[in-house]
Amino acid sequence: MTSYWSIFVPTLTYGHQLWVMTKRTRSRVQAGKMSFLRRVAGLSLRDRVRSSAIQEELGVEPLLLRVERSQMRWLGHLIRMPPGCLPGEVFRACPSGRRPPGRPRTRWRDYVSQLVWERLEIPPDELEEVAGEREVWASLLRLLPPRPDPR
Repeated sequence: MTSYWSIFVPTLTYGHQLWVMTKRTRSRVQAGKMSFLRRVAGLSLRDRVRSSAIQEELGVEPLLLRVERSQMRWLGHLIRMPPGCLPGEVFRACPSGRRPPGRPRTRWRDYVSQLVWERLEIPPDELEEVAGEREVWASLLRLLPPRPDPR
């Protein structure tokens, strides 16, 4: 399983801190992870073994939980950055101008605020205050439970 943590996970999740996790993205990450884990376990889809059973047998934490924790950890860094640091300035910026017609793409800031509201039940107006305290924020992320399986 060392190849899973040292090669596969970093490759699959490269740049994941700034992903907006849509249903399609979640599905693709899960499919890639389970494809790898099935091969490690020596199983195929024809064996009809549940994904949860394979994960339990191999002792693997949910990859989407790891991604969400990392995204919220990066949010905490951005909120705590002092004025003048470029990533923090970009995060706080409100761009002006026209957007193309159609449904606007979800901005990362909106996505991660919604994620914090759903997972930690912290309203957006209190987010900066809570994430500003490094120890409190880190302890909240450590206690983050995995999402329930949609099936």
